[in-house]
Amino acid sequence: MTSLNVAICQAAPVPLDFAGGIEKATRIAKEAIDNGAQLVAFGETFLGGYPLWLDEAPGAALWDHPGTKALHAIMLEQAIVPNDERLLPLQELCDASGACISIGAHERVRQSLYNNQLMFRPEDTPLDHRKLVPTHGERLIWMRGDGSTLSVHQAEWGKVGNLICWEHWMPLARAAMHNLGESVHVAAWPTVREEYALASRHYAMEGRCFVLAAGLVQHRDDLFDGLERVGGNDEALALFNAIESEQLNRGGSMIIVPDARVLAQAGEGEETLFAQLDLSEVGQGLASLDTDGHYSRPDVFELHVDTRAKDGVNWAD
Repeated sequence: MTSLNVAICQAAPVPLDFAGGIEKATRIAKEAIDNGAQLVAFGETFLGGYPLWLDEAPGAALWDHPGTKALHAIMLEQAIVPNDERLLPLQELCDASGACISIGAHERVRQSLYNNQLMFRPEDTPLDHRKLVPTHGERLIWMRGDGSTLSVHQAEWGKVGNLICWEHWMPLARAAMHNLGESVHVAAWPTVREEYALASRHYAMEGRCFVLAAGLVQHRDDLFDGLERVGGNDEALALFNAIESEQLNRGGSMIIVPDARVLAQAGEGEETLFAQLDLSEVGQGLASLDTDGHYSRPDVFELHVDTRAKDGVNWAD
């Protein structure tokens, strides 16, 4: 295949309500696939919504904050779990259409939450990618991922992988992904603001791959709606009331070609961004820059990637 139809579903999550988020994601992903998309991307933690209160609510990071604790308990209760049957509609959509879907979610493993970008693929289990380093205040919520979820999916048209947000400023994570040979990369963000667009375009140039930089749209009122859907909580409500801004995630999604040009860009509202990719541009770009090959110096630099799962506790007889 020399061409690929892709789409970014730049949409508002349903904060905290995972069932509502899965229903919305399945519906709009199907619309994109019905319009020809073979790969569909959503932004960071679309399922569950990005935890905006960490940045926007004064005092949210204070020790023992009642609203922050209440929201953490809600997310633990709502979050997806490994092999979660609630995700079947997305898997069935991929199986029926042959398309792939990349979507972010809060995931619970034992008592911990992870930021996971899932890659649903036809007739196969989803690929996990758990964020290696939660950024700044995110460490109040998410556990760190490990090397076991650094991988790509081999589709009939090429390889596709994910990284999340500030992982795009981790040089060794980028080098590891470039070594895996992506033709298309999903860069998941809460909002594709200027510096995030720069990181996404740099990734495309450095990795000689197409990049789908996927952002969210989220408003203050969405938080109140999501909280009501899961039964409400007075402490969480008080925390949301302390947020002053109205629009908190502003989209800005873009589709980028391997020489860093922007092929298509979204605005600040909900929309689905489409593009047809000429996959031959990957090979053309590698003629001048192959950071994993002729533009590398393995005699000088060597990267070791540990892909073992780090569970922390090992039980033995």
